Amino acid sequence: MPTAEQYGKLSIKTRLDRLHQTPSALERTISGKTDLELSRRPDARSWAAKEIVCHLRDVEELFQIRFHTVVALDEPSILAFGASASDLAAWRIGGAIRHPLDPDRWAEERQYLRNDARVALTAFERRRAEVLMLLESLSPAEWQRGGVHLGRGRLTLADWVTRLAAHDDNHIDQLGRAIEGRP
Repeated sequence: MPTAEQYGKLSIKTRLDRLHQTPSALERTISGKTDLELSRRPDARSWAAKEIVCHLRDVEELFQIRFHTVVALDEPSILAFGASASDLAAWRIGGAIRHPLDPDRWAEERQYLRNDARVALTAFERRRAEVLMLLESLSPAEWQRGGVHLGRGRLTLADWVTRLAAHDDNHIDQLGRAIEGRP
C-alpha cells in the first residue's frame, strides 16, 4: 500500500485508476458477510466494517465538494479535520461549536451502525462515479488548480487526489482488519 508521498510520484492516471478500484475492493471485502459480522467492532475504539463503509461514503461527498470548490474558485481555503485551534478560529469553530468534519461525530450522529452497509456502498459507488467524471474531465492546467488546506498549505487537485487514494488504502486495510476482528 503506497503512502501519500509515494502516490504523489505516480501519474495522475495511476492515481485515478486506484480510485476506480476502490468500490470493487469494498464489495469483495463485505460480500457474503451478515449484518452482524459487519456491525461487530473489533474493540471499543475501532469502527465496525459498516461504519468504515459509511465513513467512506461521507468522505466521498466531502472530497467531491472540495474538488468542485477548487475548480470553481481561485485558491479557496479548505476546511479540514485536524487543523489547529487558531486556524479554526477564523471559521468560528471551537468551544461550543464542534468541528463539523469530525469522523467520530459523523459515526455517532449519522448512526453508522444502524445503516445498511450495502446501501452505503451503493451510495459511495454513485458518488465515486461522479467524482471520477469530474476529475477525468480536467485539463492538464486544471490539475494544477489549488486550494489551501488549513494544515498542509496549498494542495493542487492532483495533491487532493493523492490524499484520497491514500485515504482509500488506509480504510480498505482497516475494513479487512474489522472483518477479521482485529483493530
